[in-house]
Amino acid sequence: MPSVPLAGEKAELVERTVLFQGYFRLARYLFRHSLYRGGLSGEFSREVFERGQAAAVLPYDPIRDEVVLIRQFRAGTFAAGRHPWCWEIVAGMVEEGEAPEDVARREAVEEASVQILDLVPLYSLVLSPGACSETCNIFLGRIDATGVGGIHGLESENEDILVQAMPFAEARALLGRDEIDNSAAVIALQWLALHRDELRSRWG
Repeated sequence: MPSVPLAGEKAELVERTVLFQGYFRLARYLFRHSLYRGGLSGEFSREVFERGQAAAVLPYDPIRDEVVLIRQFRAGTFAAGRHPWCWEIVAGMVEEGEAPEDVARREAVEEASVQILDLVPLYSLVLSPGACSETCNIFLGRIDATGVGGIHGLESENEDILVQAMPFAEARALLGRDEIDNSAAVIALQWLALHRDELRSRWG
């Protein structure tokens, strides 16, 4: 759910200028906004990485008590000075006319070759509010993990994705050892840790 405004919180866009348009877009915004002490701020600019809306889903088999995680090369992780492969959950960008739920189901097939049988919405988040416009709708998806795994992805999108079904206890141990540094994966796995018994009872 989006943040609920407090009384008096108002922002005004003075100007927006596109600085770069390639695979991604960078824009400069000129703002002024209300101040908690009263009155208005002066005009100030911020560069914003305009990324759009994403959907992510953690596939979970409640019978086998297994989750499906993926690994693929990530340029942003490389640029951050980290090992550029990390455990993630299935995710993709929402195109015009698509619903996040549809994207979650589509990407589960494309990235992990798995069918989502049921979806539970978890959170709708702004991933990096100080610098990026990207929002992400995170879901948990019920699956049958029998035979899931291997290497998947679309060759047309240069995807080379390792897919692995693992016991939830193993995924939780990865979290405990700080071996998962992808925010959507951390959030979804922590949610599952809190609600796993309830889900297994409902879906078992």
